[in-house]
Amino acid sequence: MGTGMGHAVVGQVKDSLILITLLVELGVAAAVSASLARSTTFKNLLLMPRRSWRQTLAVVAMICIPLTLGVWIRVRVPNFLAADLTYEATVLMGLLLGPGAAMVGGAALALPAMWHGEHWTLAVNLAVGAIAGTVGRFIEREEVWSFSPMIDLSLYRWVTRNLRKPRFDRQIMLLGLIATMQFATSMLSRAYPSRFFELHSANWWVELAICACAPVVVGIPLKIWNAVRTERKLEVQSRLLMEARLDALQRQINPHFLFNTLNSITSLVRSKPELAREMIVKLANILRVLLKDREAFVPLAEELAFTDDYLDIEVVRFGEKLQVVKEIAEETLDVLVPSMMLQPLIENSIKHGLEPRISGGTVTLRSRMLTDGQLLIEVEDDGIGMEAEPAGGAGSRAGNQSGGIGMRNVRERMEVMYGPAAEVEMVSRPGRGTKVTLVLPVIEPGAAPWGPLGEALHERWLDVSRAMMRE
Repeated sequence: MGTGMGHAVVGQVKDSLILITLLVELGVAAAVSASLARSTTFKNLLLMPRRSWRQTLAVVAMICIPLTLGVWIRVRVPNFLAADLTYEATVLMGLLLGPGAAMVGGAALALPAMWHGEHWTLAVNLAVGAIAGTVGRFIEREEVWSFSPMIDLSLYRWVTRNLRKPRFDRQIMLLGLIATMQFATSMLSRAYPSRFFELHSANWWVELAICACAPVVVGIPLKIWNAVRTERKLEVQSRLLMEARLDALQRQINPHFLFNTLNSITSLVRSKPELAREMIVKLANILRVLLKDREAFVPLAEELAFTDDYLDIEVVRFGEKLQVVKEIAEETLDVLVPSMMLQPLIENSIKHGLEPRISGGTVTLRSRMLTDGQLLIEVEDDGIGMEAEPAGGAGSRAGNQSGGIGMRNVRERMEVMYGPAAEVEMVSRPGRGTKVTLVLPVIEPGAAPWGPLGEALHERWLDVSRAMMRE
């Protein structure tokens, strides 16, 4: 009787250890998955739509290295069974990477166990990887990513959905497959404990907990990595939205500029044909620059040279009534600025500030480096000025005015390209003139554009500019 009681206590302790192990397995799976999710390399490789064999093996290695260490710990440290997630990891690799990668990963995970004498581990891992990988090929990728570790909710949704409209559910099939293969490996370990290891119990409810835990352990990495995948998709959507926004802004700037320039030329065709011809040549120079592979960011000196042709056109048109003053600090000439930034501001000063004034006026361009290392650019005129827009208007702030299409576009472009790092301010006093001030972060020559758009938009800008001028 005493011996029977002893066996009962041993069995009870063993089942208690299994239950604790199952809980610890959940934490181990979450910790390893979260650690991998912090690696940019792992995220890029995992979320690739198509991978080469070398890239797939890199993903397998990043998953298997910490888990192979876990198998070695399980072999060497008594009662630390939760470190061994061989079965769940092999299933996970099969679903995400395919049967070949899962079999390679399963073989790597089997090495410490085989060294310990558990010689059947390799064959079992290869079989599990092949089955899980084959099933993963027949399941939609979105269904794999959306696999839920919340077993009770999955079953509830399946029952309620099939009561209304019966259909085959791959999610439930996947859940059942993982649990069934777990039960088969548990029974194999129970029959041959010295040749293969897997958690198992003689009590049916403990065995049920083991089988129910396996889909949860598989689902935890899927949920963590799917959150990263969703975040990546949102970043891509945000970038595409900003590209479309910048595309629209560019489409407003170029036609607006060409329309006003051609109007200037039209006014001189009959009265001063030679001057009109000279202006057409200047306009051709402007179009030639726009049709070239114009960078998103150019040195300030190049941007100033681009505006000179436009100013030459307007000086010819206005004659002595238009004066241009440049106060450009030499150290600012090599600083990178957004291309086509100054021309809309100069155009605004002439069109809205000086043209309505009979006596004309002066446009002043200034640039200097601030003490905090930022670039300050000012475009000022002594024209008629404008009234402040009502509070709450687009881009309104104390002392600011909207200033027409050109100014709104510049404000929008600075917001898109720099975010809060750039400042755009316009102060206008009726009858005394308008001053636009830009404060921009310094981008070193040769550096790729930074900010919300990144390098992809750097190339996109070129395509937009060329396409617009050809339309």
